[in-house]
Amino acid sequence: MGAEASRANSELPPGTEETVTPSPATAGLARHRLGSSSVWVTPFVLGLGPIAGLYAPVSDEDAREALEAAWGRGIRAFDTAPHYGAGLSESRLGSFICDHARSKMIVSSKVGRLLVPADSDVEGAHLFYGTPRLTRVLDFSGAGVKRSVAESCARLGTDRIDIAFVHDPDEHFAEALEQSLPALADLRDEGVVGAIGVAMNQSAMLARFVREADIDCVMVAGRWSLLDRCAGDELLPLCLERDVGVLVAGVFNSGILARPEPGATFDYAPAPPELLAKARQMQDACAAHGVPLRAAALQFPLRHPAVSAVVFGARSAAEVIDDLSDLHRELTAELWDELDAN
Repeated sequence: MGAEASRANSELPPGTEETVTPSPATAGLARHRLGSSSVWVTPFVLGLGPIAGLYAPVSDEDAREALEAAWGRGIRAFDTAPHYGAGLSESRLGSFICDHARSKMIVSSKVGRLLVPADSDVEGAHLFYGTPRLTRVLDFSGAGVKRSVAESCARLGTDRIDIAFVHDPDEHFAEALEQSLPALADLRDEGVVGAIGVAMNQSAMLARFVREADIDCVMVAGRWSLLDRCAGDELLPLCLERDVGVLVAGVFNSGILARPEPGATFDYAPAPPELLAKARQMQDACAAHGVPLRAAALQFPLRHPAVSAVVFGARSAAEVIDDLSDLHRELTAELWDELDAN
């Protein structure tokens, strides 16, 4: 990041003792409070799916170096989940937390999948490699949610989770609404979790949760990007109206906006030719302005006033450094106009 964490302020809410000097990407963009909770987030959150062996194994050393690189450059918010590496992501973050100031970081995790011993080989399950021999069992019940939070806290080595999301309840809307979220609300009242919300790869159901549930935030993956802006139709305006924080993940749409090359993926499947052509047009526009497409993809979500933070993933210290460099590049209004016209 452009600057190290620069100051402490005891009057700030928990988790916001430090701030980072704004860059052109975030100039004038203050911390966002998530709903009516006590949790505030800064614009950048490190997503920890990649360090849990997403697509290929990641060593303990490389994972630790990625976390240290982020911390050393001012990142204080980390997003994980039991799903990521069958607990490996949470365990690695827990080892990191032991050596750093827990009061100065925001930790988000998720519920909806419990981890149990596996009966067979799990290598490559759900695209994660080098993971513990555990399998995921969907459980959106109130009891399952409370068990999930307790087990996550154990793996993380902490007594609380700052943000708890219901994770991918696509086929379980009613159960998530009637059981998962009330259970998280109980834990919020007890101080075990700070803010509560829902994390999904779609925007329509997230909008339903915003309308029908008492939540502080949502995490929308892949639906507010340079190539897919459907979250802007209903979800983002609704969140702005109802004071629900928005964290945006999946800004590369699983790869096409990082490298729009033959074989690129969109939503974890081969990208349709028309999307690949559109991504290449955007890449050419960025190149004409002397910036990589990745920078525009990373910065795009923060242009909307409803968005509290962008979640970016990295599997190594080098990727962390590259992503933060791209997040701090200055992109002109002219370039944004060209990208919006594509």
